[in-house]
Amino acid sequence: MSTFVPSSKNLNRKWFVVDATGQTLGRLASNAARVLTGKNNPQYTPYIDTGDHVVVVNAEKINLTGLKAEQKVYRRYTGFPGGLREEEFTKLLARRPEAIVEEAIKGMLPKSRLGRQMATKLKVYKGDKHPHDAQQPQALSFDAQ
Repeated sequence: MSTFVPSSKNLNRKWFVVDATGQTLGRLASNAARVLTGKNNPQYTPYIDTGDHVVVVNAEKINLTGLKAEQKVYRRYTGFPGGLREEEFTKLLARRPEAIVEEAIKGMLPKSRLGRQMATKLKVYKGDKHPHDAQQPQALSFDAQ
């Protein structure tokens, strides 16, 4: 008997909706990354993208613990000399809350071509509306640990 190796033909990807209301950013991100990589599936293979799609709604209602909300700073580089831009968590949360959740989840995915492919299955939205009703996503709740 040989080892079963999944292929794109026999993969059945599911769609999940996660409500970020009142959830801690890091715990939400690690659980969502686990679903995106496919580690919750019995067919998990490290070198094949066996993960499911994840839709995160209510990104503006995410929580941070401790003093992180006042101390956390997001940095990006424009590519020009002296082009390091910094933005505080509270300002970025008011302007683009989706970016906070996306960056946290993408940071927990593999840093490779496969990780970038997994990140395309992540959709983050401000508010409780999303355009993926046709895919019939299932509600996904993470157990408090």
